[in-house]
Amino acid sequence: MESIISVQHLKKYYKVYKKQPGLMGSLKALFARKYESVQAVNDISFEIEPGELVGFIGPNGAGKTTTLKVLSGLLYPTAGEISVLGFTPWDRKPEFQKQFSLVMGQKNQLWWDLPAMETFLLNKAIYEIPDTQYKHTLNKLVTLLDVKDVINIQVRKLSLGQRMKCELIAALLHNPKVLFLDEPTIGLDVVMQKVMRDFVREYNTTFGATILLTSHYMDDVKELCKRVIIIDHGKKLFDGKLQDIIDKYAKNKILSVVFSKETDQKKLETIGKVKSFEFPSATILVPRKEASRLAAKLLEDFSIADLNIEEPPIEAIIRDVFQNGK
Repeated sequence: MESIISVQHLKKYYKVYKKQPGLMGSLKALFARKYESVQAVNDISFEIEPGELVGFIGPNGAGKTTTLKVLSGLLYPTAGEISVLGFTPWDRKPEFQKQFSLVMGQKNQLWWDLPAMETFLLNKAIYEIPDTQYKHTLNKLVTLLDVKDVINIQVRKLSLGQRMKCELIAALLHNPKVLFLDEPTIGLDVVMQKVMRDFVREYNTTFGATILLTSHYMDDVKELCKRVIIIDHGKKLFDGKLQDIIDKYAKNKILSVVFSKETDQKKLETIGKVKSFEFPSATILVPRKEASRLAAKLLEDFSIADLNIEEPPIEAIIRDVFQNGK
């Protein structure tokens, strides 16, 4: 199957002016300015197949948003070969622009003082969406996101969650084949984050769209993406199944225990590393391969009311990836 997104040796460097502080620094800058090169993206390559939902993750400044802007044609790369839907993004051909969408959680496209419906109609005209297709897609998206009662209210009177739902509708009215989502759940509460995740999953399934998702919320990635691409300081560290990262970097499992009788902490330390202990609860770190055996030993040697074997938080695993560099 031919890749719908192909990135080969993408590089994006910026020339950044560095000014010394104070008046003297300003005067010196009049005659000799100092610049440094910032490598926002430094030689990354990957392929994405039609219909994939891929997590694109990394710390602040890793190069995630820069990469999405290059893929959507907003930025020219310093070097590299990029193809999205068979087009070179920065050629900005209308045929290409009608087939993708970029949604940035911190950017708005809705008119602040007008109802969201006005933006929907404007986008219908911009993307030349036929009436039948527009009505069908709008009705489906409004139903999926449950915003029938808010699309005719001024955007400035909507909650953040309601605005983000309407932002998504505006971006998806033309049924894009490729969707770039940059922090779509940023600033939302836990309930609304789940609503947005459910919608992204449903949209991917219903419309068969190819989605590249960036997020600092690991729950977004864990629940939506089987495959992840991890970058840091513009370099690709990992590209593969999320489960492979867990298997490689999660050396331990966590035994969460509730005791029915008083317990000696020193005796617990014979089982594994005691991370926390406050009767009746304790958490114990044990080697992954020994988890089942040590859990059985706990049940045999202690009075246990409840016991769970848990994976470490995905955030901690990803942090290990960054610290190890690969």
